[in-house]
Amino acid sequence: MRNKAGAQLIILIILMLVSLSLAGGIFYLYQKEQALNVSLRREKEELNLNIKITQTNLDESQKEVAALGLKLNESQAQIETLTGNLDQEKNTKEVALTQMRQLKSDLEKQKGLSGDLENKLKQAENDLSQIRVKLNDLESKKAELETKVKDLEEQAKQAQTRDVELGKIVISPDAATSAEALLTPESDLSSELPSTSPSVSVKEERQESPSGLTGKVLVLNKEYNFAVINLGSADGVNIGDLFSVYHNNNYVGDVKIEKVHDSMSAAGFVSTAIKDNISEGDKVAQQIK
Repeated sequence: MRNKAGAQLIILIILMLVSLSLAGGIFYLYQKEQALNVSLRREKEELNLNIKITQTNLDESQKEVAALGLKLNESQAQIETLTGNLDQEKNTKEVALTQMRQLKSDLEKQKGLSGDLENKLKQAENDLSQIRVKLNDLESKKAELETKVKDLEEQAKQAQTRDVELGKIVISPDAATSAEALLTPESDLSSELPSTSPSVSVKEERQESPSGLTGKVLVLNKEYNFAVINLGSADGVNIGDLFSVYHNNNYVGDVKIEKVHDSMSAAGFVSTAIKDNISEGDKVAQQIK
């Protein structure tokens, strides 16, 4: 009986020990679970905090991305503008290079022209020197002609008062050389008339006709395109008067009075055709205006 009660007591003690062990295990597990829950709550809170921080960072990153997108667009626009400016500068540079090449070419041409002009200037200076020498020679010959013409005037006056023949008028070689100066408006008529020989009448064949004055060609100089006729201011001849010329009674052309003296006048050819047909001694007839 005692053994049975002892066995029951032992079983009861074992059961109590087992219960205590279970209770301790359960309490341990409960404590561990509580600690785990606390740890999980902390982790959750930290995770939420990290999520909020990450969201904030994400928002800021999105803002930065948007700002960077705007800057990127602006940069692209600036790049396009710079590209356009660069192309324009390239075109401008090419145009400038083309113009520079053209200017170099023009400069070379100008240098060539300058050399030609210098040569021409030197030639012109040489020609001017020669002309001055010729001019001095012509002045000397003009002085000689003036002296001869004065003698001719005196002979013409004597012919008018005494109505005698003075002989035929001829052009000396010096007078032919000075003929161009004689026909210029600045020269005096007394310097344009040739030398004389004592065998011609200045008044020979000088007549008054119903259609105007008639006379004849005394002196002819085809080199300088002028003729001297035996009609002058004493006969009513004026500068600008026109005279028709007749060779063997055939009309050959007209001459125009350019210089007038008392008893004779110098007339230039109106056309070049008359030069080949006019001769000394041809008849001249004044044209009535």
